[in-house]
Amino acid sequence: MSHATHHSGPSRAVRSIAIIGCLVILVALVGGLIGHHDGEHVKPELPGSWALGAAPFAFLLLAIATFPLIPAIAGWWHSNVSRLAVAATCGVATLAWIAATMGAGHAATLTGHAVLDEYIPFIVLLFSLYVISGGIAIRGNLPAHPGTNTAILAIGTVLASAIGTTGASMVLIRFLLSVNKERHKVAHTAIFFIFLVSNCGGLLLPLGDPPLFLGYLKGVPFLWTLSLWQEWATVNGILLVLYFLWDRHEWKAERRADISRDEHARRRISIDGRLNIVWLLLVVLVVATVDPSRPLPGTEWKPFTYMRELMMLGLCALSMAFTKDAVRKANEFDFGAIAEVAALFIGIFVTMQVPLMVLQAKGAALGITTPMGYFWATGSLSAVLDNAPTYLVFLQTAVATPIDGAAQISVGDLGTVSEPLLSAVSLGAVFMGAMTYIGNGPNFMVKAIAEQRGVRMPSFFGYLGWSCLVLLPTLYLVSRLFVASP
Repeated sequence: MSHATHHSGPSRAVRSIAIIGCLVILVALVGGLIGHHDGEHVKPELPGSWALGAAPFAFLLLAIATFPLIPAIAGWWHSNVSRLAVAATCGVATLAWIAATMGAGHAATLTGHAVLDEYIPFIVLLFSLYVISGGIAIRGNLPAHPGTNTAILAIGTVLASAIGTTGASMVLIRFLLSVNKERHKVAHTAIFFIFLVSNCGGLLLPLGDPPLFLGYLKGVPFLWTLSLWQEWATVNGILLVLYFLWDRHEWKAERRADISRDEHARRRISIDGRLNIVWLLLVVLVVATVDPSRPLPGTEWKPFTYMRELMMLGLCALSMAFTKDAVRKANEFDFGAIAEVAALFIGIFVTMQVPLMVLQAKGAALGITTPMGYFWATGSLSAVLDNAPTYLVFLQTAVATPIDGAAQISVGDLGTVSEPLLSAVSLGAVFMGAMTYIGNGPNFMVKAIAEQRGVRMPSFFGYLGWSCLVLLPTLYLVSRLFVASP
């Protein structure tokens, strides 16, 4: 039974706050559209009251972490309208501070950058992969042995780079939960799924993970990330081994009656909605070839703004039109998970602009000059600031920190960046986006779907405990092995 059935709908006041907040952000967006591309803007100095400007972002993170744990408001927070109300209010507070300290024009321009350049491409890509992959139903059942679960995770890890962490997550999470429905200990499987399929598996192609996608938009070569295959194989190999050992222990602790029921619940595997695989491949093609900043391959014609996003939405429409309702019903598909991501991340993308401005203004003072420093700085902030925009900040900082004798990678208008620094920033953003639920978009989706299936997922801090116990030591080892020093 969906959790939504246990809570009353949001109050009229909450709906009003959400609507008003969205209207205010819409007004700011109009200003952003007007001032977004009107030439160079003088970059104002960072106001001394920047800590006050960062407060809405801190409050939003605190709300995400604690509101589900407070009984008096947990049910209220479960509504996406309530989440949007909080996110919009924090966004409006941030814009008000920027307007008061830097001017309304800067607030409008910054909003246009945060929403038009970053949030819209980000959410359209996630939405497209979510909708299309939601039309692929893997039917059947296998015994939920540790080897079976590990094999499914391994397949998802490979798929993550090919069809994106969101696409791979949506294709496989429901099937994996269905395979394990006779078992009682399932939360650890969903957690390792987030580590592997929703994050670490997406390192090899720009489509794999949002930060790499933004890097590609800035000019990083499309196939450059394939050079990180050793790091990809090492991290994911260690995590798969750890999961197998952990799941074998949990499997042995299951009740024998449940294990017997699971053994006799075998059904032949089949895939419905296979046409959606074509739509997913076309999304990959669109992302790889359609970029408004450069001509289409083999032509001198540049795509217009949002042509890529419109094409992806068109593929979503084709997926909805040509997929039988029964297939999506079998997947228990709805828009709740992507709506949760959209509602929270609009606030995150706007409110994080102040912390990102602080990083841009004071980043050089941090004294980060080595690949190891870039790996941990990018990774640590990717866990709490969302890994996509954090990647961009440290990519820009790395361009200004050349390493003598290191290979240089062209990143379009930004110039060139030393390859060891680009590798460190990419590894930190992708791998450590798995550290928290808010580090990467698919994390929230998997959590929401698992909870819809009755899995008791850990709280924000509980999940962070898992990350520190399992993921952090793995990443420390990999950083010692692969993150080179100049």
